Amino acid sequence: MVQISLSTLKTLLFTLGPLILPKLIGYYRAYRAKARSRTVPVRPLPSYVFTALNILFVSCLFALISTLPTFAPENIFQVTSSRLQTPNDVLFTRLSYLRPQGKLIEADDLLKPRIASIDARCLYLYYGPSVLTYCPFCLSDEPMSYFWYAIPMILFPHILHLFALGAATSSAIAGKEGNRWRTSAVMIGITLAFSECYLTGAGDWKANARVPRAEDLNHFHWKMRVWRGMGIAVADAALAGFLWASSTNRMFVVPRTAAERMETAIKALESARGRLGALGIMRNVVVRDEGLRRKAEGYWRKEGQVMSEVMDEREVVEGMKSALGSGRVNVSQVDEEARRFADGIVINPTPMPDAAPI
Repeated sequence: MVQISLSTLKTLLFTLGPLILPKLIGYYRAYRAKARSRTVPVRPLPSYVFTALNILFVSCLFALISTLPTFAPENIFQVTSSRLQTPNDVLFTRLSYLRPQGKLIEADDLLKPRIASIDARCLYLYYGPSVLTYCPFCLSDEPMSYFWYAIPMILFPHILHLFALGAATSSAIAGKEGNRWRTSAVMIGITLAFSECYLTGAGDWKANARVPRAEDLNHFHWKMRVWRGMGIAVADAALAGFLWASSTNRMFVVPRTAAERMETAIKALESARGRLGALGIMRNVVVRDEGLRRKAEGYWRKEGQVMSEVMDEREVVEGMKSALGSGRVNVSQVDEEARRFADGIVINPTPMPDAAPI
């Protein structure tokens, strides 16, 4: 496997950074300008998307918790501060002092004959204690046998992660806002699983054979657990951010199709038609009932008197004179707009079938 040193990464960063950073800033500014000119308003977070975000939060939380040393398997070389070249009897004697009543447990008895050689101990640090202890067919002469045995354990957390991603992006939970990210989420989950399998299978498991000191050992299995949890957590957090931004129309806004706009317009027209029909029925009831008709006529007589008194007030008269005299109100334009509005109502009106008479 190709090793990339920190100095190489720094060199690449200082070489490519000045070229890439201005382009990223330009893309961001272009996106911000496009976002300001958009016509789709920002909306509150839908409740069903909030459920999907909760699923991603729980997945992210479990991934971060799995990186804690409390949940990591025991590393006998680390807890006993032993070198890889420490004799087997000395190693397990030190280990027995850490066990209850000073006795090795069953897993220790199974592991002891399997890590007698340097190669086996390198495989222990590379694949972890579970593989070395319980693999029934693995041999240190065939190191890939440990890899095949470890694959289900490597893939298991990624399969759980894929289930979480699938639930968070399913149309039944997150609606179409979550479903649009489903393919990307699945690809991210598969990429994480494939990356871990590749790094494990292509890595140099014998690198620790040349390490003389215990503190310089590369505990690959334990480091990979941390990187796995961090990768899953970052993926969940990124997907949650994309889902939140797209569902609130802050980013990644997809314009509605013509069919969707037509459906919305038809629903609005049907709603308006229903309200107009209800208004017609109410008007018929008021006109045909003598008591209600007297109340309506009394209301409009009183309304005329009140408006007449308001228009006769000194402040209103002066305000109207000021507006008409200064030219702020174009009377002819107002008359023309009123005429067009009235003509649109009474000349060639669009018939509305099944409408209640008014």
